Amino acid sequence: MSPAHAEQDPQDPQDPQHEPPNAAHTPQNAQHEPLTAQQEPLNDAHAPSGGGWPTEPVIVQAPATSANLGPGFDTLGLALTLYDDVEVAVTDGGLSIEVEGEGTEVADRGERHLIIKVLRRAFDLIDQLAGSGLDRPALGQPPGQPPAQPLGQPPGLRLRCTNRIPHSRGLGSSSAAIVAGITAARALHPYGKLLDDEGALRLATEIEGHPDNVAPCLVGGLTIAWTTQTGPRLVRLDLDRQVVAFVPDQRLATEQARGLLPGAVPHKDAAANAGRAALLIAALTRDLPQDILLDATEDRLHQDYRAPAMPESAALVARLRANGVPAVVSGAGPTVLAFTSASQVDSIGAEVGNGWHIHPLNVAPHGACVRLDGA
Repeated sequence: MSPAHAEQDPQDPQDPQHEPPNAAHTPQNAQHEPLTAQQEPLNDAHAPSGGGWPTEPVIVQAPATSANLGPGFDTLGLALTLYDDVEVAVTDGGLSIEVEGEGTEVADRGERHLIIKVLRRAFDLIDQLAGSGLDRPALGQPPGQPPAQPLGQPPGLRLRCTNRIPHSRGLGSSSAAIVAGITAARALHPYGKLLDDEGALRLATEIEGHPDNVAPCLVGGLTIAWTTQTGPRLVRLDLDRQVVAFVPDQRLATEQARGLLPGAVPHKDAAANAGRAALLIAALTRDLPQDILLDATEDRLHQDYRAPAMPESAALVARLRANGVPAVVSGAGPTVLAFTSASQVDSIGAEVGNGWHIHPLNVAPHGACVRLDGA
């Protein structure tokens, strides 16, 4: 969540909003699951009639995410078992938006609502892919068929959001909104299969500005994301682990946190972070002792520089770490993420203090998924 736009309010109209998995770069315990692997097959009610828009809504569940994880600045991310539900339906006309939970204040933004903007962009991209006529087999058609006729935008849209991911707290609310919009567009558009996993990752990264949050939101688990000249890439690792998120009431704009970072850092600090990030992957995936995980979550690139913008978060990280709990700032903050269990947190309650909403969570094994209406 460290990129300039990763922590922004997912429905903020000011939000700007990995290359695909490659087996050659995959460790033995890494998995590159297709994004569609977690999606339920669309039933007949979702099937387009005569190549048109479906008649039933789709519901997308998108997980919260935590980026950086200490030393993995702009690279590492975790999917967490805290979800936003997004329902999208094609209607005969108009635009309707309902928001429950976080972000109710942005329900009246109409076309400026982030998910609506993402849906529009994804629909346009899918139309472009369909018009190219390059991938007929993906549509169940033999090669050589003429390009499909673009559908344009649907006649109307209804969006219903149930938001549980806190906004502007470092838990990937904007990435959840972006990935939910792309996933819904892929499910609703008759040619949605043409926007493959690689394309979904690229589009999400373009909108968000960086892949470190959208990567785990798309595929779940622990992700390592990076960019190349040809686009973003990711590696996904299985991780079965409990974490605890300490969420404060106050929000923090990413621009403020990003603005505190220096233009350059000492070489020794960069070298230390590189070593800690490598150690962190080993500590998490091999279930190494807690003292090694504590060392592995040490950071010198961003947390200390950002501390003036979130002194309570910085102090909580310091208190937890002094008690042997591997704790980091989640994304750009101000949420604190601890690699521990709720029972362990109870034993150090005095160090936690008041003013924190405590969320015991697990690493989410799956990314955003489509489920059938009423499932």
